Amino acid sequence: MSDTPAHDERLRIDKWLWAARFFKTRSLAAQAVEGGKVKLNEERAKAARAVRIGDRISVRIGDHEWRITVRALSDRRGPAQVAQELYEEDEASRLARSEAVAKRRAGFDPQPQPGGRPEKRQRRELRRLRGY
Repeated sequence: MSDTPAHDERLRIDKWLWAARFFKTRSLAAQAVEGGKVKLNEERAKAARAVRIGDRISVRIGDHEWRITVRALSDRRGPAQVAQELYEEDEASRLARSEAVAKRRAGFDPQPQPGGRPEKRQRRELRRLRGY
């Protein structure tokens, strides 16, 4: 297959996401698509779904969400600079991601992780609050 398919050709979404460097391996891209983390034109897609130039893709990886428009097709994974030319990110998406990164760096954690089981003192406080 050629490096860049012709304008009228289509490419599997998992292969395109891998080539655009959203995922490290194609199998991870396929798992994300099957897991509902990727939407193509506002609809949930399967890994074999075809991507065309101009399609809108929404990709959620962890806490970050990219809303992008496909600008070019490639079935080969190249350097990051080349991969960034395959898509154009919405300005709102870019701002939301940069804001989330800034909050995380500032120490704001919207979902604090529990520390495991409560210790003896914490259990006593919980019982007192619950009225046991």
